[in-house]
Amino acid sequence: MKPNISMMNAFIRLTAGFALLSWSTAKLCKDDNSTTALFMATIGAMKVAEGHTRYCPVVDLMTQDENRDPDETALEKVINPS
Repeated sequence: MKPNISMMNAFIRLTAGFALLSWSTAKLCKDDNSTTALFMATIGAMKVAEGHTRYCPVVDLMTQDENRDPDETALEKVINPS
């Protein structure tokens, strides 16, 4: 995986991810049946991982790669990222 987001974008994703994780953790301490908090914790963890690796799969799917086979669909690229 090559990094496809900038350092500033990665820092913003890390900050937002940790903020979502802290909010959802505090919410789950009060009410452990909150599905919203679990969903936000998942989103926050994904943002932290994207910021740490500087790779976003959505950005990768949306950008045009001139070396990519034009017959290859976006789903095939997700299944086989080579």
